[in-house]
Amino acid sequence: MRLDQEDESGNIEDRRGFRVSRGVAGGGIGTIVIILLALFFGFDPSMLLQGNLRETNLPQTPPQSQQPGKEDEMRQFVARVLGSTERTWSEIFQAAGQTYQKPTLVLFSDAVESACGFAQAAAGPFYCGADQKVYIDLSFYRDLRQRFQAPGDFAQAYVIAHEIGHHVQNLLGIMKKVQALQSRSGEREANGLSVRLELQADCLAGIWANYAHRERNILEEGDIEEGLNAAAQIGDDRMQKRARGYVVPDGFTHGSAQQRVQWFRRGITSGDLKQCDTFSSRPVS
Repeated sequence: MRLDQEDESGNIEDRRGFRVSRGVAGGGIGTIVIILLALFFGFDPSMLLQGNLRETNLPQTPPQSQQPGKEDEMRQFVARVLGSTERTWSEIFQAAGQTYQKPTLVLFSDAVESACGFAQAAAGPFYCGADQKVYIDLSFYRDLRQRFQAPGDFAQAYVIAHEIGHHVQNLLGIMKKVQALQSRSGEREANGLSVRLELQADCLAGIWANYAHRERNILEEGDIEEGLNAAAQIGDDRMQKRARGYVVPDGFTHGSAQQRVQWFRRGITSGDLKQCDTFSSRPVS
């Protein structure tokens, strides 16, 4: 990727080095929030139910793989990608007569408290609409490269762009409407709505890539393939296969590898927001 024309975003909240202490797990409202967060984002709630979490300002020594240096380079990369999304979506919103409200990206290590509840790094990056913040532990990029076999800087940028896609959905009122529908739906229908929401975020990530490349030539040879591979590797079918050894389509919350690739590619190739309608009456394919 070529990010030399992209300014670093100033909307970075760095909580790395803050330790999150563990309390005693119970059956109270905190536990319910954790379970709901886990179900919404499509991961195993048992990962989080190791104890309720409390964030403090006690310093925490990062592991060797996260010592200053490489981490600072990754912070700069993330800030430039976020800056690129801000510039792109601000221009797109302005062209539509609207104002883009820039989100905050929170860097954390191990665990974090958000307005949506508590989460551990094992849950992966996520967006919280309640505080309009994206949360990411940079160690996820190591997992993306090694565990999910999706290396490359554009693969890393795709992850951020997808979460920013959720922010766009939140600003447009799409997320609130979907959550309202989910509250009145059964599990299977709610999962289907979640899939449509996630696939649209993939398409919106593609819109960013198309626009930023057209305006500022950010893509290099092989970048698109890196992004499409990342989208495929974190498809529900492949994630379930790794975790369980088998696939349960009714349990999909983010979409299959094929679906994620298709909708990310649609955004990249078309650059047309109208092509990101995953909520039409036709089945999502």
